[in-house]
Amino acid sequence: MKTKVFLSLMLLIVSLGMITAQETKSAAKKRIAIISVDTKDLSVDKETMRSMVQLELEKCNVYEVMDKYDVSDIVKKNGLNVDNCYGRNCLVQAGKLLGADKMLTGNIEKFGDKLIFILRLVDVESGIIEKTDVMEYINQQDQIQVMVRLSVNNIVGIPNDKLLVDLLVNFDQPVTSSKTTLKLNGPRVGFTYSWGEAATIMQASEAEGGYNMYPVNCMIGYQFEKQFLSSGDFQALIEVVPSIIGMESGYFVPSATAMLGFRFNKSGLEFGLGPVVRVIRNARGYYDSTGTWQLEQQVPLVPESPYTIEHRLDSRGNPTLSSGMIFAVGKTFRSGYLNMPVNLYYSPRKEGSVVGITFGFNVASRPKFDKKN
Repeated sequence: MKTKVFLSLMLLIVSLGMITAQETKSAAKKRIAIISVDTKDLSVDKETMRSMVQLELEKCNVYEVMDKYDVSDIVKKNGLNVDNCYGRNCLVQAGKLLGADKMLTGNIEKFGDKLIFILRLVDVESGIIEKTDVMEYINQQDQIQVMVRLSVNNIVGIPNDKLLVDLLVNFDQPVTSSKTTLKLNGPRVGFTYSWGEAATIMQASEAEGGYNMYPVNCMIGYQFEKQFLSSGDFQALIEVVPSIIGMESGYFVPSATAMLGFRFNKSGLEFGLGPVVRVIRNARGYYDSTGTWQLEQQVPLVPESPYTIEHRLDSRGNPTLSSGMIFAVGKTFRSGYLNMPVNLYYSPRKEGSVVGITFGFNVASRPKFDKKN
């Protein structure tokens, strides 16, 4: 019997404790109201911006956010003009009428190529501006709600995703993380021009070991690009470009290029260098007394022959890998998340060099975030 009474008392105490804790937690939430957020040169108006700020503030679940219709009703009944109520004194007066503990206001405007977000948190009882948050974002107005979320998180003290901040802050300012990564992949098309001995062999007939090709060839490929460093106006990239040329002449000549690239965000200018590997056909042979190229397997040399055996590009030879270096410069033209790179490159070789131009497009990965937050 005593045990049952004891257990009943313990259960009652625990229940009362939980109810008290919930009431204390609920009472700890301060009331906050938003009556005005100013905008200038934006694609959204003041009322839409105020609704965005209120929505993101409610998601934070830090304050008890007053319903905008209740706020509007109280404001009308008391004849308060909130069209230009952005100053501290006006906000304190409005807060007292609304019975709010805090008032949130701000102004968002386009300034050059930046979007300036300023939010101010006013304490109604003390009449002081408790906290001000100022953020400079890139002028990407289709991401305004995400920017509102970042600024509201700052004002209420919730940490933001560093990658998301790096992607949306003004590029002229140093980013908070030097390890921001982006994948920028896309197709590439262009033209190559060869000269020297290699170009001569390319244009020769197949009977002479040539390819019967033009010195100018079309190129098609795909660029895999990864940004591994972004700091201020500077980016460092790794680029891999597999490609094929010669299809207009009936050939399939594959190659792969890997480059270390450097890009400047503001101007879009870039340069890079790295190795290139091509699949070509080489054969053993020699030049006879008339200067004609002879394959060793077709016209073997006698021991006393004065000719020297050498390896040369020859369409009748065996496939082999040929390596070289590529030096490239270019500029990336941007439109929102679309990047349109144009590059010139030069590949020096002893038997004949190659120059070319490529252009294409790639799309920067949009910031990924949890829409539920």
